[in-house]
Amino acid sequence: MAADPATSPQEAREAGGSAAAAARKRPGRRPGRRPGNTDSRERILAAARHRFGSHGYAGTSIRAVAQQAEVDAALVYHFFTSKEGLFEASMRDAVQPAELRDTVLAGTVAGMGERMARAFLALWESGDRRDQLASILRSAVSHQAAAEMVRRFVVREVLLPVAQAAGHSRPEVRAGLMGSQLIGLALTRYIVEVPPLATMELEEVVAAVAPTLQRYLTGAVLAPVPSVTSAVG
Repeated sequence: MAADPATSPQEAREAGGSAAAAARKRPGRRPGRRPGNTDSRERILAAARHRFGSHGYAGTSIRAVAQQAEVDAALVYHFFTSKEGLFEASMRDAVQPAELRDTVLAGTVAGMGERMARAFLALWESGDRRDQLASILRSAVSHQAAAEMVRRFVVREVLLPVAQAAGHSRPEVRAGLMGSQLIGLALTRYIVEVPPLATMELEEVVAAVAPTLQRYLTGAVLAPVPSVTSAVG
C-alpha cells in the first residue's frame, strides 16, 4: 500500500517498526506442544502404556508413542529423555512405589510380609492399575532389557528399602527372593490366570503368600556355607 503523502519519513519508519513488533508478539504454535493442552505428559504416558502392552518393549518407539499421543517426538524426549525413561515413568505411574513402600513400613516388622502381600495384590485388584501393570509385565516377559528395568525398579524402589528396614542380614538377597515371589504371583494370577489361583479370594491369597514373604524378610533363608574342614571330614 502506498504511503500517505502527509506522512513523514520518520513516522513511516515508526509505523513500520510497530507493525513488525506486533507481528513478533502475535501468538503462534510452539514446536512440540499443542496449544491449550496442559495434559501432554499424561497423554504420552497413556499412549506409552498402550504401546508397551500391545507391541512390547522392542516394538515401541518414541515416534509411535508421540503419534498416538498427538504430540511431537521432541516433547516425549523433553519429559522422559529416552525410551528407557518413558518405560520407567510408566512403571512409576502404575506402581506408585513410595505409597506401596510406606504402606508396608507402617507397622511392626512381624507384620511386614502380610502388609506387602495385601498391598501388592491390591494394586492388581484395581481395574485401572491392573491394565497398567499388565502392560509392563508383558513387556518384561517379552524383552530382556525391559525385564532388567522392571527388576531393578521394583528392588530399588520398594523391596530393598523394606528388607533393609526389617533389619536382618543380606537385605539384597531377601529383596530378590521377595521379588521372585511377587512377580511370579502376578504372572500366574493375573497374566496367565492359572487356576485355582486366578479365582481365589484376595484374603485367601494373602494368607497363603504372606508367611513366605515374612520368612524371606526375617527368617533363616540362607543356609550356612560348609567350611572346608567339615566338607573334608
